[in-house]
Amino acid sequence: MMLEKQYFNLMQFFEGYVRNYRRMNLSHLHNRSMFTKREIDYFANLGEMLGFDVFIEDSKFDKLKGRSRPMDLSWWKWDARIDDENFLYLALHLERENVWNKDVDTIEKLFSLTEEGYVPHNVIGIQNIESPERIDFLNDLVIQKNAVQKSNALMIYRYYDNELDLERVCAYYFTPTGLNEVRTAICTQDESGYWFMCFDEEYAPFQEKRGGH
Repeated sequence: MMLEKQYFNLMQFFEGYVRNYRRMNLSHLHNRSMFTKREIDYFANLGEMLGFDVFIEDSKFDKLKGRSRPMDLSWWKWDARIDDENFLYLALHLERENVWNKDVDTIEKLFSLTEEGYVPHNVIGIQNIESPERIDFLNDLVIQKNAVQKSNALMIYRYYDNELDLERVCAYYFTPTGLNEVRTAICTQDESGYWFMCFDEEYAPFQEKRGGH
C-alpha cells in the first residue's frame, strides 16, 4: 500500500527547541557530548509523545558506501490497522553533530541513497559550524540532495559570535520545492551558568541596542 508522505511543520519543532532549551539543564560544567545527548533525548521524548516508535543509534543502509550507517535518532510510524508486521514509514531522521569538519558528512547521512522504506519523510540536522560564511554552501548542498529525496528538512546551524560573546542559532526550513522559511535565535548562559535560547527579536540586549540608534 502506497502512503502519501507525512510532512511536519518543522519550524514549529524549532520553536519548541528554542523555548524549551533551558529545561535541558545544560550548564558551563557540561561537555559537548552531554549537549548532544540532551538534545537527542529532547527530540526522542517529543517523538514518543507524538506517538511514534523512537530509536537512538538506529541504522540505515547507505547504497553509495555499501554499508549501514547509524542514525542519531529515528521516528518510525506503526499502525497495526494497516500493517501489523512492518513500520509504515520513517517519519524522521535526526543528526546532531558538534565537529565543524563533519558538516558535509551530516548532510550526506540525512540525504543518503538508501532502501525505499528508509527514505525519511522529514529530516533535522543540528550542526555546529565554524562561521556563518559556511551556511550558503551547506544549504546549496541540502537543496541539491533534497531535489532527489524530497523530504521536509530543518537545518539548524550553530556558531560562536566572538563580538557578542554568544552562540548564534540559525534555522532553515526546506520543503521539497526549496527554502521555505528562516528563523534566528541566540544561545547563551544565564546568571546561574545554565544555557538558554531565545529568538533574536525577544533578546533584550538586542532590543536595547536597536533602541539606542
